Amino acid sequence: MSDEPARKGLFISFEGIDGSGKSTQARLLAEQLRAEGHEVVLTREPGGSPGAEEIRALVLQGDPDRWSAKTEILLFTAARRDHLEKTIGPALAAGRIVICDRFADSTRVYQGAARGDLRAKVDDLHDVMIGREPDLTFLIDMDPAQSLSRGLARNSGEDRFEDFGSEFQIKLRDGFLALAKEHPDRFQIVDGMRDEDSVAADIAARMDAVLA
Repeated sequence: MSDEPARKGLFISFEGIDGSGKSTQARLLAEQLRAEGHEVVLTREPGGSPGAEEIRALVLQGDPDRWSAKTEILLFTAARRDHLEKTIGPALAAGRIVICDRFADSTRVYQGAARGDLRAKVDDLHDVMIGREPDLTFLIDMDPAQSLSRGLARNSGEDRFEDFGSEFQIKLRDGFLALAKEHPDRFQIVDGMRDEDSVAADIAARMDAVLA
């Protein structure tokens, strides 16, 4: 969009189903890149800016049927727009590496596919209000049953989507894998069924290749 800062930095997103370990891996990659001397902004969605964090509480807490999928699309897009304006855009304009725990791909899968046939609406709204994709997306892929168990065990209080159950998590995984096939130039699928250190080493090696 014309009112966005010039894109000078590198924008990386992490995606995956609930409990896949993507948040941990995003943090570990940020720590490694900082140790190598890079300026890194680690952020998350929904959230990442004061206004977006307020919306996060609305969409991740409460009864699973609190919002319809269409309402969620509007809430997530509003949070993302604020996040882009206040955090992501300025960091990229300053030449920093932005690592984001979820971005628009999550909305495409959660609301656009798993909760209904709303992908076209998600993409249309994204084009109008966001107009930005990550340069690189790491998809942490793992078994939905194991991922759900891990996610619920966190007892984070933000379990609204985990509460939809295992069938929903299976739909999410299928949706993410389909999206990765749709955008092979941007997505890198990472086997999340390994131990944390092995996954981190795999991602680090891929990141080194990108930066080289």
